[in-house]
Amino acid sequence: MRTSGIHHITSITRDAQKTVDFYAGILGLRLVKRTVNFDDPGTYHLYFGDHVGSPGTAVTFFPYPTSRKGTVGGGQVAYTVYAVPEGSLGFWQDRLKSFDVPFDIQERFGEKVLRFRDWDGLQNEIVERAEGPQSAWAFGGIPREHAIKGFGGALLYSTAPERTMETLEHVMGLDRKGEENGLVRYEAHGNIGNKIDVSVESHARGLGGHGTVHHIAWRAKDQDEQLAWRDHVAAAGFDPTPVRDRNYFTSIYFREHGGILFEIATDGPGFTRDEAVDSLGESLMLPSWYEPQREQIERILPEIHVRDLEGVGQ
Repeated sequence: MRTSGIHHITSITRDAQKTVDFYAGILGLRLVKRTVNFDDPGTYHLYFGDHVGSPGTAVTFFPYPTSRKGTVGGGQVAYTVYAVPEGSLGFWQDRLKSFDVPFDIQERFGEKVLRFRDWDGLQNEIVERAEGPQSAWAFGGIPREHAIKGFGGALLYSTAPERTMETLEHVMGLDRKGEENGLVRYEAHGNIGNKIDVSVESHARGLGGHGTVHHIAWRAKDQDEQLAWRDHVAAAGFDPTPVRDRNYFTSIYFREHGGILFEIATDGPGFTRDEAVDSLGESLMLPSWYEPQREQIERILPEIHVRDLEGVGQ
């Protein structure tokens, strides 16, 4: 079995409005769904992505105002990588400068990588890629020809890197492409969210909290394929969860031997199942089992607004 790449990446932040400001206002992603953490409905689950939150573009957040500061380490996605069209890195350097977001430029596997953190310390990168469709979404002064397409991939820190790499290659079906400067690159067969780098150093276990990634999700075509994945993962010696309904996809979870929480999520039904494309992300959407608690939930959650930050003080 072979996954086509990343479905989504979920991280922990503190402030819901600041998260919206950074990922919609600065990075120009579309807020495609405001819902709640299905396991903790007093907390938002915010989804950002392309114009419809396509698999391979969806970055999601649990904003916990009282969360502790996390520490990036083994068992985590260390850097979330976003892909932009070729010739766009200069635009993004200027944009980050305009919002006083510090960055540096590195080179990895022949590519220039723009590395920066959000306001909670989450580690992000932007890389130019020819592959993958151009974004159909433009916001905040970002032209479509420079807009983020979706994920370029991720850089993983593991407590047992050889075992993590074995899982990527022999369980998830990624191809090993090369090694340099203490990193090994793997590639899925999709055209976005498809390049995964693993540090060969064994990292001490990270501490979960704001500024860290909670889990990385891989793509399954549909529920039939997801069930096949569940059998496949179990046969490889892991203990996958039962299928869980996340309303916009279904999921299974397992923790690989290097400590990273893996999810396998279906491509559908997608974020337009309960909102029209033109109004995605504008209203709080709850699964049916939480609708009786809507009034209570709405009282708990803070108001959030998607804002064009050009000329708005931070």
